[in-house]
Amino acid sequence: MSLTSTATASSRSVANPQFASRFHRSFANTFASATARRSIRELLLPLLQIASESAVVRGDSLGCWRSGDELFFLPRFVFQRTQVSKPRINVAIFAGIHGDDLSAVLGLIEFVKALNTHPAIGRDYQLWLYPLCNPSGYVDGTRRSRSGKELDREFWKDSGEPEVKLIEKELREQRLDGIISLRCNASSKGLHGYIWGTALKAHLLAPALAAAEQALPPNNRAQIDGFQAIQGMNSAYHDGSLRAPPEQKMKPFQIVLEIPKQIPLRLQAQAFLVSLHAILAAYRRISLEAGALFLATN
Repeated sequence: MSLTSTATASSRSVANPQFASRFHRSFANTFASATARRSIRELLLPLLQIASESAVVRGDSLGCWRSGDELFFLPRFVFQRTQVSKPRINVAIFAGIHGDDLSAVLGLIEFVKALNTHPAIGRDYQLWLYPLCNPSGYVDGTRRSRSGKELDREFWKDSGEPEVKLIEKELREQRLDGIISLRCNASSKGLHGYIWGTALKAHLLAPALAAAEQALPPNNRAQIDGFQAIQGMNSAYHDGSLRAPPEQKMKPFQIVLEIPKQIPLRLQAQAFLVSLHAILAAYRRISLEAGALFLATN
């Protein structure tokens, strides 16, 4: 399947019965494993199986730590379509920073499945994928980590939280071109997003929200979470949010997608899936156009 046909199919999944059927079957299997009990192994089993067999996805861990008698780890999966040595767009996708954001985790799992089945989706990218950034919160079924911290308010504050320290170290080492965070929102009435870099709103976030609208309604309120918003988009952020290192001079594009928790879990995960497709397709096009312009003027 070509990149164009894959992206089109995914962004129109509600209207395309065949694609929707594949997604629903895959999601049903993953959902059953994830909700059977709060087991990290059961949750990540689809990804571990993919990484053990795939030519394009590998898995490892950023590190581990103990909380009481339990050992936790922060899983990482890396996608690269070929082993050809060439410049690639480095993008990280984070999910599960809130322990109860199950749909974000499941949406990213489904995205990795799609990448493995149709690697052309990730052409020109190296994707760093972190499906469970708050494993103790997931096990406990809570938004906060087991230490009682809300991890998405801890970044770049000299936090002692092991999850935060590992992710900060990773962000410094990778020097990414893009950072995408997937989150859920209990109070929002519709899909919305944050993007830092106003010039990219129309080019990256707007297509993602438009693609996801087929599964979810947008949040078009003038204020979202206390911040001014236009058509479900704003550029504000909370202190301590997961962001690029403060000292990084060439800032990556940074997007947070937030899905309302009130809707069925399947639709939440599907909205994350099609949004990610749309963002990667749009940024690839922007990068290619910028490269062509550079060559034409030099």
